[in-house]
Amino acid sequence: MSARFPTAPRSLLALVVAATALAVPSVQPRAAEDIVPAIPSEEDAPIALLVDLTSGQTLFSREADRRFVPASITKTMTTFLAFEKLERGEINTQQVVTVSDDAFRKWRRKGSTMFLGRGDRLTVDQLIHGVTTVSANDGSYVLGEAADGSIEAWLAEMNATARRFGMKDSHFGSPNGYPDEGQTWVTANDLVTLARAMIRRHPSKFDHFVGHPEFEYNGITQPNHDPLIGKVKGADGIKTGFTYQAGYGFLGTAERDGRRLVMVVAGSDSGRARNKAAQAFMEWGFAAFDRMVLFGKDERIASAQVQDGSWPSVDLVAPRMIALSVPDNARPDVKLSIRYEGPVRAPIRKGEQIATLHVESASAPAADIPLVAAADIERAGPLQRVVNGVVGWFR
Repeated sequence: MSARFPTAPRSLLALVVAATALAVPSVQPRAAEDIVPAIPSEEDAPIALLVDLTSGQTLFSREADRRFVPASITKTMTTFLAFEKLERGEINTQQVVTVSDDAFRKWRRKGSTMFLGRGDRLTVDQLIHGVTTVSANDGSYVLGEAADGSIEAWLAEMNATARRFGMKDSHFGSPNGYPDEGQTWVTANDLVTLARAMIRRHPSKFDHFVGHPEFEYNGITQPNHDPLIGKVKGADGIKTGFTYQAGYGFLGTAERDGRRLVMVVAGSDSGRARNKAAQAFMEWGFAAFDRMVLFGKDERIASAQVQDGSWPSVDLVAPRMIALSVPDNARPDVKLSIRYEGPVRAPIRKGEQIATLHVESASAPAADIPLVAAADIERAGPLQRVVNGVVGWFR
């Protein structure tokens, strides 16, 4: 399967790719115990969103752009920012941090806590585990204060990071989501954006820090209150939240057989309603859809012409396996198109996103999947540019 892009003025171009020889997985009869759960009711989950991260498809959406108070789900951004700083070498996991008098005075046993004492010395690794596993308000504050010198600087970086990754309708006024007179808000769509960035940019850190069933510090062991871990196959995080103002919410994810789903439920009236909704919602996402593999990781999908390059074209490949979530028992007719800003100009780096594969089907949610360059293409020298120009006349 191949396609070539025409040289054109820089604009949004689209190319339809013939969807031939795509294997639709066989559908196995379901056992009685595999009956698809019901989608959570609006009463149990006023805000609900389920996204297949593997394909980018939105499988279910209810009030996904409605602002709400995230409570401790805020700590997902604190965790993500810590991951970014670890990656840049600005902090390290074995760095020793001292609990300041200010942090102890403000957060001693205030809400969820890891029971930090005044002057305690502990590592960044311990702090992040305290934040992700037992939702430590004190740990979030100490981490931000130590990493950026002040909470004000940490909050400014939280909000700058949100903007950088496209969380266009979110704002953070605290590092931990404790009530702050309305300075912190998010949307379900923005939380999925954050989860996607965390999982894709930092998979090893996600595995190390997120999804542990319990955490021990200073001889005190506390459980993780995640409603899916140990109850839903493949579940591995991310964060619960509760305040009287916010109600009960949850940002969670699970992976099965190469499919990773991310979900948000928020505004639930009780922890029981939230937990029931979260479990049913995730099980519904896996049970109601089958996986249809379109392309393997690094498989060539098309080629794009390159302007002023050392090579006239570059192959476009999938950075990971591309699989579509299709409704159970459906055999959809799939239409594929490739969209990009053209022409593609050298230099190009291997792995650089060049285009987007748009997938449409009458019976499945649409998907937009990035396509990347399969190789480096350097900028052409003067002689090569002349040759490219001559060749271009005969295309």
